[in-house]
Amino acid sequence: MSALEPRDAGVETGTADDAEASGGTGSAAESGGVLGRTYRALSVGIVSVVFLIAFEATAVGTAMPVAARELHGIPLYAFAFSAYFTTSLFAMVLSGQWADRRGPLGPLATGISAFAAGLLLCGTAGSMWIFVAGRAVQGLGGGLVIVALYVVISRAYPKRLQPSILAAFAASWVIPSVVGPLASGSVTEHLGWRWVFTGIPVLVVFPLALALPAIRRRASGPADPTAPVEPYDRRRILLALGISLGAALLQYAGQELNWFALLPAAVGVALLVPAVRGLLPPGTGRAARGLPSVVLLRGVAAGSFIAAESFVPLMLVTQRGLSPTMAGLSLAAGGGTWALGSYVQSRPRLEPYRERLMVGGMVLVAAAIAAAPSVLIEAVPVWTVAVAWAFGCFGMGVVIASTSVLLLKLSAPEEAGANSAALQISDGLSNVLLLAAGGAAFAALGGGAMGAVHDAAGAGAAGSRPGAFAAVFLPMAGVALVGAWVAARVRAR
Repeated sequence: MSALEPRDAGVETGTADDAEASGGTGSAAESGGVLGRTYRALSVGIVSVVFLIAFEATAVGTAMPVAARELHGIPLYAFAFSAYFTTSLFAMVLSGQWADRRGPLGPLATGISAFAAGLLLCGTAGSMWIFVAGRAVQGLGGGLVIVALYVVISRAYPKRLQPSILAAFAASWVIPSVVGPLASGSVTEHLGWRWVFTGIPVLVVFPLALALPAIRRRASGPADPTAPVEPYDRRRILLALGISLGAALLQYAGQELNWFALLPAAVGVALLVPAVRGLLPPGTGRAARGLPSVVLLRGVAAGSFIAAESFVPLMLVTQRGLSPTMAGLSLAAGGGTWALGSYVQSRPRLEPYRERLMVGGMVLVAAAIAAAPSVLIEAVPVWTVAVAWAFGCFGMGVVIASTSVLLLKLSAPEEAGANSAALQISDGLSNVLLLAAGGAAFAALGGGAMGAVHDAAGAGAAGSRPGAFAAVFLPMAGVALVGAWVAARVRAR
């Protein structure tokens, strides 16, 4: 089915393709591209939502090392990232069912509001655990938003435009990737890290004002208004709750690193295994060709890359003495190359080579992750990370956008929510598990014993633990290489 031409896929799945083919004032000639008259308001609105998420991700990543130090929470550093993904796992399943039954408008508005509330909780936190709780609230909002956006794309855009709008999503990371670290670093150094979190919610107003009316016009309500609305699948919701609780328990066990942690670890595995089997497509665990491999690849790519990237600013601040601003800017070029990779995969003439592009993308990701810890050697210039990460982000742009395109090609409109949720669950669960594994290795080798990180006065870290960082990056490079093999199996034979 993935080999179907866009027009054939549109006939099979209906929705925006059928509407465009019907002629009249809404014809393809008038609608043009994603910024044509028909789609302009919707495209600008939903890309603005992604822009907000991108700005938050780049800005928060820059401020996180200072926040962890001031809240005496460096041992919980990985938790501050993984808590977001843990709660988003449950929200993704809920959002998929909500969007399939009632339309994407409700979960999108609720998600943006929860996202802003979580930021405010982080910004006012008095302890690291409260900060982690704020990140968890953010995750609920993020999980609702990301799945709802995929449903919007599936329903509102014809197949021929879906790669372009997904490329626009990637392009919306370019400005935040440059401005975010610079703005966040400057605010952190001169006003304090709390202002980074409490200031970002102001950006919620514009996406809400622009996106929601456009979505209401073009993608609100169920996919088939004449069909009876099915009740929520309580089993899937319970499985989603189980996957979140199981992931949280595994994180806790990995952080404690003692014999008493074996019990929560066992309970976490007992909750996770049936939940994963019930929520992901059959054959995902063994990389069956087609949709299962697409879903698995998304998790392998995102998990290995995010787990490694989360430790890059901390490594540069504590081991090489960079300021938060400079540490964040070391990753700035990645936003542009990620967008470039997403643009490359969207070219129609490259469609026959999508599988090869994805394999090459994963090889670039693995090489970038493996090269990053080379800066632990004093003789290696710090800009090595920036160069390596630029290539790695290009590979991620190719792979992440391609998995989204393939998923939508393999999904009927009424399945878009559930399948998008499965894709995002694979993404989020891999982030949680690999961050937990990386955080446990980091703590076990003394990473959590580091004292203060570099501050505005120029004081360096109190102690060097290069082995703790190597224990995070090198295994993640190996995971990314496994992803190259999975990428070769995304097309059904």
